[in-house]
Amino acid sequence: MHERLPPGLREAVDEFSRHLAVVEGRSEHTVRAYTGDVVSLLDHAAYEGRSSVAELDITLLRGWLAARMGSGAARTSQARRAASVRAFTGWAHRTGRTPTDVGAQLATPRAHRNLPTVLRADQAATLVTASPRSYRSATAESRNNAGCPSDAERADGAGSGRGGIGGGSVLEVRDRAVLELLYATGIRVSELCNLDRSDVDHARQVVRVFGKGAKERAVPFGHPARRALDDWLRRGRPELVARGSRDALFLGVKGGRLQPTVVRRIVAGAARAAGLPHTRPHDLRHSAATHLLDGGADLRAVQELLGHSSLASTQIYTHVSTERLRTAFNQAHPRA
Repeated sequence: MHERLPPGLREAVDEFSRHLAVVEGRSEHTVRAYTGDVVSLLDHAAYEGRSSVAELDITLLRGWLAARMGSGAARTSQARRAASVRAFTGWAHRTGRTPTDVGAQLATPRAHRNLPTVLRADQAATLVTASPRSYRSATAESRNNAGCPSDAERADGAGSGRGGIGGGSVLEVRDRAVLELLYATGIRVSELCNLDRSDVDHARQVVRVFGKGAKERAVPFGHPARRALDDWLRRGRPELVARGSRDALFLGVKGGRLQPTVVRRIVAGAARAAGLPHTRPHDLRHSAATHLLDGGADLRAVQELLGHSSLASTQIYTHVSTERLRTAFNQAHPRA
C-alpha cells in the first residue's frame, strides 16, 4: 500500500514517521500504528484522485473513517485512527504542507471501555510465587507434543535446564524476578524489557522507567521484588551476559535483551501453574493499580506510578474497585 502511493503522499508519510520517532520520541509501537493508519488514509486519498497532502479535506477524512467502520473496525481502533490522522494533519499544517489543519474538525468515535482484567490480591501473590520449574516443564511438554517450539521459545530456551545454579536454573531465577517486578511496579512489558542495570536504585528500592513519549518516572518496588532482583543479578544474570548486552537488566538465554514475547510466555505459564485463567503482563499492571487504590493510595499517586498522561486513564481502576465492592455486597449482604 505504501509503495503504490503517489510520490508526494509517500514522501509526506515518510517524513511524518521520522518526525514521530526522532522529534517526538514516540515508541516504536506508536510510530508503526500511526504510520499504518496514515498510509491507509493516503491510499484512500489516492483512490479518490488526490496526489498531494494539500488536497485532503474533512469530507475525505470522514469518508475514510466511515469506510473503516463499515469493514467492522472496533471503536477503539477507530479512536486511534482518528488520533493518528489529527496528528498527521496537525504536523502537515505546521510544516506548511497544508493551508489549514483539516483534521482538527475530526471527532473521535467514543469507545466503549470494558473494565480491565484484575486478579485478586491472593491470586496475584500465587502467580508471582508460582514455581518456574513447574510451568517451564509444562510449557516444554506441551510444545514437544505439538511439535517444534516457537522462535521466541527457542531463543529463550523454554523448558531447558540451562545453567543450574543450586536453587534453580538461570531462567527460573530470572522468571521469578520478572514476575515480582511486574507486579510490584505495574510497569508495561516494553518498559520492563527496556530496563538497564543502571535504572535500578537498590538502596532506595526504586526503578527508573522511560515510558511513552520517552517520559521518565521513578517507581518504587517492595522487598520481595528486591530479593528476587538481587538473586537474579548475583546468581543468574552473570551466567547469560553477552558482550552486546552488558547494560540490559533482563536477558534471554543467548545473552540478548529479553523480548516482550518471552515475558508474555513467562506470565501465561505462571498463571497456568497457579491454576489461574490466562493472564498477560498488562493484567498484572491492572492488578497492581487496583490493589494500590484498594489499599488507600491516592489516585494522583497511582497516575504518576503508572505513567499515565491523563488522570482519566487511571480513573478506570476506581470503577474496578467499585465494581468489586458491588459484587461483594450483592453476594454477602442479606438485603442486597
